Amino acid sequence: MANIIKIGLVQHVCAEDQEQNISASIQGIEALARQGAKVVVLPELHRTLYFCQTEETRFFDLAETIPGPSTTRFSEIAKAHQVIIVTSLFERRTAGIYHNTAVVIDTNGEIAGMYRKMHIPDDPGYYEKFYFTPGDLGFAPIKTSLGKIGVLVCWDQWYPEAARLSALAGADFLVIPTAIGWNPDDTEEEQQRQREAWITIQRAHAIANGLPLVSCNRTGVEKDTSGQTPGIKFWGSSFIAGPQGEILAQCPTDKTGAIAVNIDLDRNEQVRRIWPYFRDRRIDAYKGIVKRYCD
Repeated sequence: MANIIKIGLVQHVCAEDQEQNISASIQGIEALARQGAKVVVLPELHRTLYFCQTEETRFFDLAETIPGPSTTRFSEIAKAHQVIIVTSLFERRTAGIYHNTAVVIDTNGEIAGMYRKMHIPDDPGYYEKFYFTPGDLGFAPIKTSLGKIGVLVCWDQWYPEAARLSALAGADFLVIPTAIGWNPDDTEEEQQRQREAWITIQRAHAIANGLPLVSCNRTGVEKDTSGQTPGIKFWGSSFIAGPQGEILAQCPTDKTGAIAVNIDLDRNEQVRRIWPYFRDRRIDAYKGIVKRYCD
């Protein structure tokens, strides 16, 4: 019998009003639950605007504990609709230690586990090193009632090592909450190159590891509150890919959306039989991968 589960994602605009953002996430979850979805992924830091465009200490007030208000709210929704929710929040671990954290809530409303973002960017418009301590939980898949979920967050999605280690640890599928977009001043050609690179690298993770992948982005334009940059035009394009990198469903760049598809997890086995990458890995020859640079 096929091991089929329906997996979905919610792409939405984020506003200054936190309750508006939470409501948008919940409405998407409920819509997908009515369609039979059993796993729902939300965008990175979907409770607030993307505050990392500037470095301001006041934004640390947005952080919350785990468990805390957001996990309590989404735990109630998960239990009520019998769905697994992958939510994302600004975690306050203690004074001076904050993380960009994804939390997996199981169908019974209990926290199954969490993942702290490992790769932290520091680029114009994405000043995350100011806010987030690098994760310390590694790339361990989170065990749920419907399988092991390999969780990464945004900048992690560019690193094949992260996806590989999640797969080697037994992930049944990968999920990636993200917040990424264009500099509105870039040319249309450059914008399209960036978006296509983002899609391609993640499809490659699915292919290289023989796993389905869910990538959930936000959409809409968010201003830089400092006025130093034109802000970010988040490019949406959230998608679900199969274990051969095939796009199964995708949202547009500029509209909200809640999409879901059936995934047959038994197909992972079939794909890995015809593309046995794990069998042919030369682990005896990969020592250089742990070096910063091979001189």
